[in-house]
Amino acid sequence: MADRLIARDMFAFLRPEQGHAISEAAEKIHVGAGEVVYERGNKADFFYTVLEGEVTLRLPVESGVSIVIDELTKGEMFGSCMCLSMDSYALSAQCVTDSVLLKIDSAVLKGLMDGELNLGYAMQSEISALYFRRYIDTALKLQAVVMNLPIQAG
Repeated sequence: MADRLIARDMFAFLRPEQGHAISEAAEKIHVGAGEVVYERGNKADFFYTVLEGEVTLRLPVESGVSIVIDELTKGEMFGSCMCLSMDSYALSAQCVTDSVLLKIDSAVLKGLMDGELNLGYAMQSEISALYFRRYIDTALKLQAVVMNLPIQAG
């Protein structure tokens, strides 16, 4: 999808010292197919970018089933709850394939955003747009499901 937020868009406007600070707070992790990156409700300590592989974002429901909200591939970002003043993840993230992720400490990223208002505004704008697109995509998926439900005569 052409309008997805990818890492190069998110970090393109960083000054070298800002990029260095984020690099210092990041690590590359390998996550196997089927492994969970984080569960809904976990403390939102990290922000992620898919470097290789595929990750699904899921909304778990009480029956044990989960609804796929989004499927992410190379360059796409997730786990940005700290930018929305949420201290826990709203969805669960699971790798579909063996994946390599960039795991960034949310506190460092938030500190940069809070300390440099122009940077904070630019990053928050990008993250807000990402979440809004996910919301619209999910609403359209739900609409398609509802529109295809059989109508039963009462």
